[in-house]
Amino acid sequence: MTPAVSLRRGPPPSALPFEIAEHKGLGHPDAICDALAEHLCVLLCRTYLERFGTILHHNVDKALLVAGVARPAFGGGSIEQPITIYLSGRATTEVRGTQVPVDEIAIEETRAWMRARLRSLDAAQHVQVIPRLRPTSPELSALFLRYPGRGIPLANDTSFGVGFAPLDCLERVVLAVGRTLEAPETRDAHPYLGEDTKVMGIRRGAAIDLTVACALVGRHVRDIDDYRAKRATIAELVRGTARDAGAGPLDVVVNAADGETPDSIYLTVTGLSAEGGDDGQVGRGNRANGLITPYRPMSLEALAGKNPVNHVGKLYNIVANRVAAVVATLPGVDEAYCWLVSRIGHPIDAPQVFDVQVRLAEAGALAELAPRITEAARAELAAVDTLWRDAVSGRLVVC
Repeated sequence: MTPAVSLRRGPPPSALPFEIAEHKGLGHPDAICDALAEHLCVLLCRTYLERFGTILHHNVDKALLVAGVARPAFGGGSIEQPITIYLSGRATTEVRGTQVPVDEIAIEETRAWMRARLRSLDAAQHVQVIPRLRPTSPELSALFLRYPGRGIPLANDTSFGVGFAPLDCLERVVLAVGRTLEAPETRDAHPYLGEDTKVMGIRRGAAIDLTVACALVGRHVRDIDDYRAKRATIAELVRGTARDAGAGPLDVVVNAADGETPDSIYLTVTGLSAEGGDDGQVGRGNRANGLITPYRPMSLEALAGKNPVNHVGKLYNIVANRVAAVVATLPGVDEAYCWLVSRIGHPIDAPQVFDVQVRLAEAGALAELAPRITEAARAELAAVDTLWRDAVSGRLVVC
């Protein structure tokens, strides 16, 4: 399908007086829900392929995390009530008399994911997993089966996806800080730093303010003075990362809600606010580019957990970001945006809307650049029916 190519009107977010960008870290309750839904989706894809030679219909994009009850303390602490995770959605549970143990997969793989990534959490003792996975609806299953592994899949939903590129200075800074805080090497060097982090960036003119939340793990903190020293170390790490990413005038505050007493600081047993302070839900975390950017167009669609064969709520957001990224690399293009809108039951490579908008170094060059923009955008959309391979291999990052 040929995209509509036009000039992006109005100033970019980076030219406005204010701008906001946010990143939720790996252990944030919303990010945990996204990751668990997507992990389950990938495992179901692999299970269906191994047992039946094809991916079967499923959408496991609903998850809820209910925080537990904890008693954090310097040098340790205890979990009084476990975190409860509800996994909900639809999946193919039986094929020609052969049962697919989707509940067992959900429970085992949820604990496996947590053991591998949340180092201060005991996934067996601190977490209760409750699967609520029901058989897929007949009409959506029939729609899915109209694609028997050949040709172009038919859209599972009427939905839209949006993407933009490149990231501006604030977005690069926020993402760099978030990725640094959640990097394994950072945690190896600073074992007191929990996985639950959040970075909120605000730009006022050229100045950037970063409000950073980091759960500290009690068993690695001696007392209130040690806590303050470690919090200061985190702030210096954030400042260095932000400056390396291009920040100019910069203000950093870590754990802004801290008080002066041990019972009023962000101390945890597991490095997670989910142990007792905050609940989580799929779809409230980062968008496909790892950020939450209210000054840019965004989709409210939850990408995580949707099947990667024909659910456009996932596919179109991935493709829109890829279209924008490749178009933005073309000479003369300063910025690119892409919108895609599907229609349920129609081929996923034939959207109702395929809109590409660009900001050019020279606005009058649009006619000359349009053919190259069109060619690049069409190539990315044409690959939409191959994204499932990236999902199954684990290369497709959606949250």
